[in-house]
Amino acid sequence: MTSMQHVGVPFSIQFDNGSLAQAFCPQDPRELSEAFTRMGLQEPRPVLVLVGGASRMTQDDLARVNLLFSEVLVPLAEAFQAYVVDGGTDTGIMEMMGEARKAAGAGFQLIGVVPRGLATLPSQTPPSEDAASLEPNHTHFLLVPGTSWGDDSPWLSHAADVLARGQASVTVLINGGEVTWQDASESVKDGRPILVMAGSGRTADILAAGLQGSIVTDERAEQLLASGLLQAVDLQQLDQLALAIEAIFAGQAEC
Repeated sequence: MTSMQHVGVPFSIQFDNGSLAQAFCPQDPRELSEAFTRMGLQEPRPVLVLVGGASRMTQDDLARVNLLFSEVLVPLAEAFQAYVVDGGTDTGIMEMMGEARKAAGAGFQLIGVVPRGLATLPSQTPPSEDAASLEPNHTHFLLVPGTSWGDDSPWLSHAADVLARGQASVTVLINGGEVTWQDASESVKDGRPILVMAGSGRTADILAAGLQGSIVTDERAEQLLASGLLQAVDLQQLDQLALAIEAIFAGQAEC
């Protein structure tokens, strides 16, 4: 749990594995540009946004998702020196991204956006029963106002826009539950294309089915699909994911 002395001032977080991350506790979204500059993230770069989860997956699917990180997302982020923005906790796809970045020895900046009322910092008592530890291989954290999962959704999407500073950005949606609908909606509001990983389960598969012509009865899915910003990519065809991200980062994609 952060103290009020941290609000509005960059500070460092030391993890048990020896890594050090920079953090900032904004009060207002208008502070983000200055906050990123003060944390050394002022250079415009492509941005990769990760939303979703890893629940109810088979072992085979988990293995495939791990390959998605190690063979596609981490190499592409490193090649483009993209900023990667996600939920920042030591769970699910955020943990996978952090571990894959560490295993590859990659140097791209990995920024976690977490409600500070739910963020458990190293050697601190969890602030609530729903709190989660921060993933220790992230390089930066935004600890934003909020005490519920989902309070961070608009902050996450806005942070991606501020970091990009006019460069391309894309959201990759994997699996996911209730909060993922909010995350996806915020990406659509900000005009960001979303690559939906078909075959990864839950939210992703509902959206992928709609993209593939199935009747969708979920109003949230209907609204997202109507944006024209979503594209399904099969979890079994990771080369297609790489091509889609490369096209967006190169400014060649058509929605």
